[in-house]
Amino acid sequence: MSLKISAETILAALSKVQEPELHKDLVTLNMIRDLEIKGGAVSFTILLTTPACPLKGIIENSARQAALTVSGVKTVDIKMDANVPADGRLRGLMQLPVRNAIAVASGKGGVGKSTVSANLAVALAQSGACVGLLDADIYGPNIPTMMGVHDIPGTKENKLVPADAYGVKLMSMGFLVKPGQPLIWRGPMLNSAIRQFLSEVEWGELDYLIIDLPPGTGDVPLSLVQALPLSGVVIVTLPQAVSLEDASRGLEMFRTLEVPILGIIENMRGEFFGSGGGEDLARIAKVPFLGAVPMEQSVRISSDIGEPVVVSRPDSAAAQALKSIAEQVAARVSVTALEQNNAPKINIV
Repeated sequence: MSLKISAETILAALSKVQEPELHKDLVTLNMIRDLEIKGGAVSFTILLTTPACPLKGIIENSARQAALTVSGVKTVDIKMDANVPADGRLRGLMQLPVRNAIAVASGKGGVGKSTVSANLAVALAQSGACVGLLDADIYGPNIPTMMGVHDIPGTKENKLVPADAYGVKLMSMGFLVKPGQPLIWRGPMLNSAIRQFLSEVEWGELDYLIIDLPPGTGDVPLSLVQALPLSGVVIVTLPQAVSLEDASRGLEMFRTLEVPILGIIENMRGEFFGSGGGEDLARIAKVPFLGAVPMEQSVRISSDIGEPVVVSRPDSAAAQALKSIAEQVAARVSVTALEQNNAPKINIV
């Protein structure tokens, strides 16, 4: 006698599968969609919280094994999809339809922060997410060079249209000033520029807006936090002690401003700068260590020619590290967003 498989029995089995980052089961999280049963063939979609989920393979395999424990099930077909949750604090920002805003910061210059920002943005876009990259390093706007673009399409309905490179929407002060022209601005002008980049650019719908901040703890980070509730900040440091001291100051500034610290990235790990300092800082500060990027010539060459290393040398150790870090960032942002979805609305003023 053949056994009739029901949706209830399948969902009961899947309710035993935990989402590793969110620590709840797939059914409770409403991640099971489009469940179909045809004889002994079962199919459904798992709706992840980010297309860059670092554990999607584990989740898919666990769900398949759980469904196969139901009597009568012979085959299980699973489609993986994603719907990035919006940070609850961003729900009221109608001028900026962004689900999550992620700042990339450093305590000092020269640590490769902009290189990390560009590669994180491209890696997230490669996963299938809608991504924007805001070059908020007003005094040193290097992102256009690193992304291989030097102008924007123009304006649309009185808003600037961002450039597009490698599937990433891009805006930078570098598009608006002549090459080599210095910006001699004080705080109020920086504040105004940041707000204009947020409200007067046609970003469209974004899952992630990556914001490359200038180094240090000056006016731009403060202006940004006042203008936009950040989903979190990533701190980039070199392994050496001097860089770690400055990174620690930057981290504590964001902690004082109540910005979630997503974690620390140790850049340029290797014989020249050493290794392990980023991990030490993460342990002392009690924040996640997102990973280390090895010092490779290909990273510098890729930035110089305007082709991020995750595109030009995707199989290199540096590119693989950056892709893994992007997945970790996306996972932590999803957790933060789900925790904030009952937060009050905030508007840009």
